[in-house]
Amino acid sequence: MAALSDRRRVLPAVDGVDTHSLAESIPNNHLEKHRRVAGKNGHRHRPARQSSFRKDIGHVASETYLITRLAFTLLRYLGIGSRWITKLLALGCYAMLLMPGFLQVAYYYYFSSKVKRSIVYGDQPRNRLDLYLPADISEPKPVLIFVTGGAWIIGYKAWGSLLGLQLAERDIMVACIDYRNFPQGTISDMVNDTSQGISFVINNIANYGGDPDRIYLMGQSAGAHISSCALLDQATRESRKGDSVSWSISQIKAYFGLSGGYNLLDLVDHFHNRGLYRSIFLSVMEGEQSLKKFSPEIKIQDPCIKCSIPLLPPIILFHGTADYSIPSVASERFADALKKAGARAELILYDGKTHTDLFLQDPLRGGKDDLFDHVVGIIHPNDSDALAKDGTAPTRRRLVPEILLKLARMISPF
Repeated sequence: MAALSDRRRVLPAVDGVDTHSLAESIPNNHLEKHRRVAGKNGHRHRPARQSSFRKDIGHVASETYLITRLAFTLLRYLGIGSRWITKLLALGCYAMLLMPGFLQVAYYYYFSSKVKRSIVYGDQPRNRLDLYLPADISEPKPVLIFVTGGAWIIGYKAWGSLLGLQLAERDIMVACIDYRNFPQGTISDMVNDTSQGISFVINNIANYGGDPDRIYLMGQSAGAHISSCALLDQATRESRKGDSVSWSISQIKAYFGLSGGYNLLDLVDHFHNRGLYRSIFLSVMEGEQSLKKFSPEIKIQDPCIKCSIPLLPPIILFHGTADYSIPSVASERFADALKKAGARAELILYDGKTHTDLFLQDPLRGGKDDLFDHVVGIIHPNDSDALAKDGTAPTRRRLVPEILLKLARMISPF
């Protein structure tokens, strides 16, 4: 680990407190101009909104059916096991404790005109993404493509709602990509879906007010693993030059990996002991023979892809030292492998932070958040107006009482 000492930063835990209401974070609809068409007898018709509502209801119904069917398929894989059942119960209690915050974010997600839900980017059922727009898109805004976690099994695009809400407040557009989970798909399907979603954003984001020259990629937990695989695959294809590509890795300004696992060989037994049984994990990863193929830490050391390394964007890895779901050594070793291979990599460790602290508890707590500030600072490096706005922005709002956050941290299954 000595090789990491020059680039590793360990940040202390900071709990911010703020009392602003969530209502301030929701764009004021009265500031937007809406065209209303009056029909006979003064009735006002909203055919577009009604059509959109019917479309949303139909999509929710089809997804509910799909998820229910897949849940029963997954239960057949899992069988009866005390570990995963205990984790599931803990997850339910964890979600209930954080429900005050989740409900506020859900209100924003479903009722804000600044959220474009379920934009289709491919032909598979889960090939959809959510787009979070800043209040003012009169000028092109930087874009963060976010790939959610979920143990490759329960990932969903709406898990990025809190991140989307808070970054949109700082004039950053966020695109949360959905992808097929197991058993609907295996790891190669997830990587392909993610790559296709990235391609869609890069090639279409200008139509929504995004800046195609300022695009960043971020993955969290399993999403960090999947997105890093997609990044390496794209670099490999581009280095061959003969392969056709629908997006260029040069269009990604930086990659953020949050609490990810990048060497599957090191994690199989660890996940098994935590309830993600070895047989299930190997099914997700398409067998033991594929573990090296889908391990970015191992793949980056392959001499055959040496010419791909210079194509990679700057890579910043974040991890909490108290993460028990995926130990922080996973990011340490990946950062070490990246630097040895010649990639631009930085590792930032957060002292005492767990797997969910960085992504959920801290944002729900409000106040100062080092991870959030670091990401915003990288995305707004030379934008004087954006930096001035960041400097005068109100402290982030507390969404959940501290006592509930502490209880949730204690009972968290992650």
